[in-house]
This record gives sequence, structure tokens and C-alpha cells, in this order.
Amino acid sequence: MSANPTATAEILNYKGRPLRRRDNLVYYGSMADKYIIMLQVVESKAVKDMEVATRVIVQLQLTDPDVKSRDRIVKKAEKASFYEAMDVAAVWLERALVG
Repeated sequence: MSANPTATAEILNYKGRPLRRRDNLVYYGSMADKYIIMLQVVESKAVKDMEVATRVIVQLQLTDPDVKSRDRIVKKAEKASFYEAMDVAAVWLERALVG
């Protein structure tokens, strides 16, 4: 058994791109690409024994470290569920990386 539990953890992917979670933030895409999506769960509610997002901020961001963090935001939206947020995120990221 490994001392580091994340060492053997598989990377979660959605539509061929990696998803990484840290607390209420989810990053979608690769930092090696020009753009990445940041999803921030702002509100959630308990449904049975699970927390479900009810307000999610979606941001299409540049990954360039030389650009100030506030200037990295290309697009921003707010959605009422994580599903809706991921739907928008996938379209925005695909279009940004192709164009």
C-alpha cells in the first residue's frame, strides 16, 4: 500500500479532458493548453445524504502565468447546477482551444 493515497488515484476525465477538484473549485482542462475552465461551487443544498450544487460560477481562463489573475478571465457565467455548468464549460473550452 502506498503512503501517498493520491499517488495511485486515477485522473478523472470528462470528454477527454482532465478534471481536478480542490474544495469548492473544479478545474477542467490541462494547464499545458492555452485555456482552462474554473468552476466554483458557491451554493449547495443537502439532498438525502449528498450535497448538490445550486449555484456554480464558470470561468474560461487563460493559463499564461505572465498575465495577471484578474486579466486571465475570458468569459464568465453563473449556472444553477453543476450539470449545467459542465455543459457550458465543455462547449467554451472546446471552442476556445479550436479557435
